[in-house]
Amino acid sequence: MLPEKLTIEDEFPPVGYDQWRALAEADLKGATLEQKLVTHTYDGVDIQPIYTRRDELGPNEPIGLPGQPPFVRGATATGSVRDGWDLRQEHAHPDLKVTNQAILDDLEGGATSIRLRFDAAARNGTDPDDTAADALVIQDGLTAYSVDDLDKAFGGVQLSLIGVSLEAGVAFVPAAAMQVSLWRRREVKVDQARGAFNADPLAVLASEGQLPVSTSAALKLLAEMAAWTAQNYPHVTAVGVDTSVYHHAGATAAQDIGFAVASGVEYLRSVTAEGLHIDAAARQIVFSFSLGTHHFLAIAKLRAARWLWSRVIEAAGGSPAAGAMHINVSTSKRVLTQRDPYVNLLRNTVAMFAAGIGGANSVTSVPFDAMLGSPDRFSRRIARNTALILQDEAHLNRVIDPAGGSWFLDRLTKEIAEQGWKVFQEVERTGGMLKTLTSGWIAGQIETAFAPRAKNIALRKEGITGVSEFPDVGESQISRAQVDVAAIRAAAIERVKAARKKLPSLKQIATGANRMESAIAAAGEGATIGQIADALGFGQESSEIPPLETRYFAEPFEKLRAASDAWQATNGRRPTVFLANMGPLAHHTARATYAKNFFEAGGFEVVTSGGFADAPAAAAAFGRSGALIAVICSSDKLYPEIVPPLAAQLKAAGARSVVLAGNPGANEQAWRSAGVDQFIFIKCDVLATLRELLQEEGVLPNKVLNASS
Repeated sequence: MLPEKLTIEDEFPPVGYDQWRALAEADLKGATLEQKLVTHTYDGVDIQPIYTRRDELGPNEPIGLPGQPPFVRGATATGSVRDGWDLRQEHAHPDLKVTNQAILDDLEGGATSIRLRFDAAARNGTDPDDTAADALVIQDGLTAYSVDDLDKAFGGVQLSLIGVSLEAGVAFVPAAAMQVSLWRRREVKVDQARGAFNADPLAVLASEGQLPVSTSAALKLLAEMAAWTAQNYPHVTAVGVDTSVYHHAGATAAQDIGFAVASGVEYLRSVTAEGLHIDAAARQIVFSFSLGTHHFLAIAKLRAARWLWSRVIEAAGGSPAAGAMHINVSTSKRVLTQRDPYVNLLRNTVAMFAAGIGGANSVTSVPFDAMLGSPDRFSRRIARNTALILQDEAHLNRVIDPAGGSWFLDRLTKEIAEQGWKVFQEVERTGGMLKTLTSGWIAGQIETAFAPRAKNIALRKEGITGVSEFPDVGESQISRAQVDVAAIRAAAIERVKAARKKLPSLKQIATGANRMESAIAAAGEGATIGQIADALGFGQESSEIPPLETRYFAEPFEKLRAASDAWQATNGRRPTVFLANMGPLAHHTARATYAKNFFEAGGFEVVTSGGFADAPAAAAAFGRSGALIAVICSSDKLYPEIVPPLAAQLKAAGARSVVLAGNPGANEQAWRSAGVDQFIFIKCDVLATLRELLQEEGVLPNKVLNASS
């Protein structure tokens, strides 16, 4: 007879942490939990294998409730339940017509706002016919230089129904003036307009290495625009803190949020100096973060960022509500790859999932082919649908704070917040974000933090699927239609020359008290970005620092693959290695698989076999392969017997390099004497080994030649 009440307590009694740990360490055969099961972030935070109630945050470490300070659990009480995520898709194709069609496709396909990136010339405040813009026109963005250009880009779009986020570099005032002018032209009411002007001169300086104005002038323009925006457009923000430049340079999660808060404080000082109350100033700032594929760390980063910002606003005398950080999230481009780009679908999904769980207000879902040029219609559709499936089919937005109650995530959030606060405090002690950036301190901190990650990438301890792990050396490259640079540039120059005229309002920008309103008037009369920038004093002074280096994780390996492709195009074949698989299948298959994966990551073609019974057979097969590199693959049990004669016979058969798959241990010197040149094994420097062998093949330039040149 079945019991009335089902219970499993008798069958599975509770297990305490100490009991679990004792059993776990017994299975580790002498190693400790810390040695084998605890992992470490690049910020020095230890990730435990299990979290229990003993890890619950105490009463002195409150994380609050959703919509309440310190906003760890979300900036609003209802999260995204009511309205869903703001799906903010980026557009940066240089052609106005192409961008317009792409925007319409995105909006029809479910996007709710648009992120528009101007080309490098416009972002620098120059027109396309300016000689200073020769190398900048159509580079990495839209060729929009006037309100008429913006009007074409947004042709057929009801601007009263969508948000518009601008990426205009240091030309944030001219671009904002154009956008406001377009809203007025389209008769969009001030309470209907939604957008973000994203003035972020510190990030521009860090990324580009220069500003065409002094930093003090840039901060003054930012402050004036923030004050004007707060007074005139209730649903528009003027200031952006985008940490992607630091993130893509190699910053850790704690550095990312520490630099974000420090930048926000720098901007708060400028804006409040312009007369804006701290609450109004805080509401003018939108923070943008890039998320990678360390899923839980990404969630904790967003939660920790809100925690720190709430603390800053409280310390600055702001109201509790003003401390609610507004966050936009985009998938990190440092984790995306050019090779096997379809894996980027998974990377983007992980980032979008983390953004939703972490409480982002808006998300930018990145197309899988973003590293290959301008995305096409198919890849943009897949990017949109990735976020929409997570929202509308997985229903992530239907739960308020999905991460709430997780001892692991709460503890990780606290530890990342503590590390981020230390970074912020150090920046402040060193003089603030502007001073630490211009002095090179920020670059030095990121360089130091990135070094261990770079080492782990080279060792494949941090693997990159499709590139350093499981590569397809013969994959078909995805091609994208080439942009007609000359035609787009010529069209942009023609439009600007036809529109440019002398305008009294331009003089008012330089001499008037309200530069923002004068800039809007000039833009409405047809003034170009270059004209407005000139009137604002661009080019009279400048600021310069060494720009932060962008580091894509896959790039070192992808350079090897590119060199292999070029070698094949010239020589009709790829550099080749031969696997001398020795003995029965059980003895060689594991290391043969490892070696094949190892060498294909460097663009080598791998010639393999089912296994050889003796050294003469293997050497003969190697001689017929046409390879100059031979790799001995077998087991530790067979190596002492087969390595000495096989290495010698492979050398006699023409092997320039003999590689052994496996850690030689105490046998290294003996086997080197027998003819083995290299050893490959887990934790060896994969990148350095591949580079050395490719140099021997002539695929890469020789180090000595590089040094002498």
